Amino acid sequence: MTETKNFINGCYCDSSSGKTFDNINPCTGELIGKVHEASAKDVDRAVRAARKALYGPWGKMTDMERGAILHRVADGIEARFDEFLAAECADTGKPYKLASHIDIPRGAANFRLFADAVANFATEAFQTPTPDGQGAFNVAVRKPKGVIAVISPWNLPLLLMTWKVGPALASGNTVVVKPSEETPLTTSLLGEVMNDAGVPPGVFNVVNGFGPDSAGAFLTEHSGVDAITFTGETRTGEIIARAAAAGLRDVSLECGGKNPSLVFADCDLEKAIEGTLRSVFSNCGQVCLGTERVYVERPLFAEFVRRLAQEASNFKLGVPTDPDTDMGPLVSREHQKKVLAYYALAREEGATVVLGGGVPDVPESLANGAWVEPTIWTDLPDDARVVREEIFGPCCHIRPFDTEEEVIELANDTTYGLAAAVWTENVSRALRVSRQIDCGILWVNSWFLRDLRTPFGGTKHSGLGREGGVHSLEFYTELQNICIKV
Repeated sequence: MTETKNFINGCYCDSSSGKTFDNINPCTGELIGKVHEASAKDVDRAVRAARKALYGPWGKMTDMERGAILHRVADGIEARFDEFLAAECADTGKPYKLASHIDIPRGAANFRLFADAVANFATEAFQTPTPDGQGAFNVAVRKPKGVIAVISPWNLPLLLMTWKVGPALASGNTVVVKPSEETPLTTSLLGEVMNDAGVPPGVFNVVNGFGPDSAGAFLTEHSGVDAITFTGETRTGEIIARAAAAGLRDVSLECGGKNPSLVFADCDLEKAIEGTLRSVFSNCGQVCLGTERVYVERPLFAEFVRRLAQEASNFKLGVPTDPDTDMGPLVSREHQKKVLAYYALAREEGATVVLGGGVPDVPESLANGAWVEPTIWTDLPDDARVVREEIFGPCCHIRPFDTEEEVIELANDTTYGLAAAVWTENVSRALRVSRQIDCGILWVNSWFLRDLRTPFGGTKHSGLGREGGVHSLEFYTELQNICIKV
């Protein structure tokens, strides 16, 4: 049984209101422990601590000095790899073999990358003529934006939290993090690593709780917050954007998606099947970049559907610690209800259920977990809700197409624009089609192949702004021009 407290000014703190909430194991439905819910007073203390630290030792350090500390943070995550792995998988239910290769290594890498990137972040300088002939120099400098509110999601808790905290701290800011109420453990554990690495008190703070009338709202509405970064569903992003409008605070939003995959008949079928299996079913489908709409050129359609269903039917569902587990549960019983409602809706809308569509048979010890079957549908109309709305589960609809023009129109027929995948061995087609897809991230003959220096973000209802590499540093810094008359 764990007790997860808020982390404010370098110390773990009880909730000032005395409120706690349950942290539930999604595999079994059993209680992991209690989480202290931050009150408005607690959030205010965290923001004030962050503001004080901004002008304390942290703000007086050079980029290289801060970078050295962040490298120690990365070292600390790796030194406690097994603890982070156990905490992440206890919260999410995802398999150890997935989190050990992606979530925990990326958590450390995010600090190293941005610690080093800041040292090479160039700005402009101009020699300016003046009437007296002496001239002037205009120099652009980057300054920390201030106190950053970090609202992180439950699907990749450590990875996506550090994806924001890493560049924010490397740029000299201080942060107050509100992790998802579903997955607080690794964010809380990071407080110990921050202290051990020599991060000054107040630089990294954590407040636990929910959204409305809780820590999320208290934090995003706080006048002492200078910018907000958020990953999560679009409706919540819109609420945060409205809160950020008060005081004209900068906001970065990475929101939902209904991502397409375009499979042409000239693809390498083995690669396309393997990549689509990953993009649809990884992390039980709880990946913002995942695929929920698959369009397959008609000559390949029947074979592709058969092969994808055959491979997915071999998935082993099980507990995180089992090395043979391919897929765990959804994050919560609440999310299970949502996904199962879409499974029922698909049948009502006329889907042919190729695979799954319900709750799997699991051992009695797991019966109270948030389990759903990997699911594949065909034969739905293009205006079906299951085809248009983000489900965020291990499922996809597969539809045939006949021409490039048709599939491009189908792929773009959505309010979202986060990610897409194109499968073809024709380089000209790959380039031609890719440039016509309305999305922020597109893979050709791969999926989730990430270079952390590249821009990350979506279009339309999938978000606002870009993070990654120099783009993160641009968001987390304020650009100031200094003109010096000679």
